[in-house]
Amino acid sequence: MQSSHDIARLIEIMAALRQPKTGCPWDIEQTFDTIVPYTIEETYEVVDAIERRDALDLREELGDLLLQVVYHSQLAAELGLFEFGDVVEGITRKMIRRHPHVFGDAEARSARSAKGQWNRIKEEEKRERREERAARRSLEANGSEWLHVPAGDSDGLLDAVPNALPALPLARKIQERAATVGFDWTEPEPIIAKLREETAEFEEAAASSDRSAIESELGDILFTVVNLARRYEIDPDTALRGTVAKFRRWFSHMEDAARQGERSLADLSLPEQETLWQGAKASARTD
Repeated sequence: MQSSHDIARLIEIMAALRQPKTGCPWDIEQTFDTIVPYTIEETYEVVDAIERRDALDLREELGDLLLQVVYHSQLAAELGLFEFGDVVEGITRKMIRRHPHVFGDAEARSARSAKGQWNRIKEEEKRERREERAARRSLEANGSEWLHVPAGDSDGLLDAVPNALPALPLARKIQERAATVGFDWTEPEPIIAKLREETAEFEEAAASSDRSAIESELGDILFTVVNLARRYEIDPDTALRGTVAKFRRWFSHMEDAARQGERSLADLSLPEQETLWQGAKASARTD
């Protein structure tokens, strides 16, 4: 088995790893559910490589992420659900369909700004998905949980947003979909007022020492902050990651300053740590 630029080689390798008698014992034991944590981890490692502007790491991490797609496709193929080629065909069909102004005929290209075109295409896709699910209900389940399609598929506006998303992107997508029917603030001022209201309610909950209420009110604050970020066209996850990166830089500066005094941060009092923190902030402003 040799390495190759051809995706078919990676698919062959994955199939070989999953062979019951000759494959890798660890890979043979894996399921969709056990692989999910690795899929999430590899996605974040791609993001990390991009943020660090490390091209070599990015190339490697993209390969690891691609392996996750191949892995899940192999598991699906073994259950007779779909194969890797079906995944590729599905996404290519979607991209062609959703860009008629690029891949369509002359009339479609001339209508590149036609109002409602994107929504019309997505509604067609939803209708086809419902028909596909209905057809699958008629199949023999063969004991596979994947063929047990829920009988009550919902067409609710928010149902298409996957709950497995991290909380900040989930909140943003939920709000964006609600906004498509006008359930949204159009100016930042009422959102800021709502944030003050939620903060006051959090303080009341904190005073009561009711952990459930505290958690609920804190969630309301975060949800409102996401809404404020949307209003200013800022991705809340990106904003928070930027603040975390800034905190790490300033904290590292504190550690360096403490070491220069031949002490560790743990040896310092909170006021002394605060002095170093303010020094780190001042240093960052002059960099």
